[in-house]
Amino acid sequence: MPVDKPAQLIRSWQANAEAWTKVVREQRLASRRLVTDAAVLEAIHQCAPTRVLDVGCGEGWLCRALADKGLEVLGVDASQPLILQARAADPYPQRYYQFGYDQLAEAGQTLGQFDVLVCNFALLDEELLPSLKAMRARATDGGYLLIQTLHPWQACVNQPYVDGWRVEQFSDFGNEFTQPMPWFFRTLQSWLALLAEAGWQLQSLQEPKHPQQMQPASMLLLSIRA
Repeated sequence: MPVDKPAQLIRSWQANAEAWTKVVREQRLASRRLVTDAAVLEAIHQCAPTRVLDVGCGEGWLCRALADKGLEVLGVDASQPLILQARAADPYPQRYYQFGYDQLAEAGQTLGQFDVLVCNFALLDEELLPSLKAMRARATDGGYLLIQTLHPWQACVNQPYVDGWRVEQFSDFGNEFTQPMPWFFRTLQSWLALLAEAGWQLQSLQEPKHPQQMQPASMLLLSIRA
């Protein structure tokens, strides 16, 4: 019987929530510590938002960082264990909601509208079109969608440069992660086509680089509601 990759993806973030929280809070990923955390914060700042929605907020680090800068921010995530971690670490636990991404279109009364919706390494599933359309419903007129994701050319490694499911084993962290995480690889062309189909107009593409390796550590796609 074929493996249900989307279901396995959800289960992995439930099973690995505590381990992932430790990795983030102990700053154990050099790429995040040296490049990508600062890159996404700067990209959000450049949009000069008032309200921000962190889609796939995980354990909440980005929400806390943005709130510290005086922004009104809410976080949503499909993983209840991660939402509980986020609430426990924040003096304002009411800013976090458990929602699937495709539920955002119907969440207007609960969440409202946002100047920036940010997905920071949070778009890992294959069927993203309903989710991106739902995010569009939560954006103000002229609102932005900011996606930071693995750089396609770097993430491809030695595999063919074609869309498809890959698996993260978390082997660098020993036995802390109890379940592997399937994730869907997209080429740059596929990312751009997906955004356009969902009603987002690309404004800029950035490639934050590792300061020693001088290789792209991520890809930042900034789009505006078309």
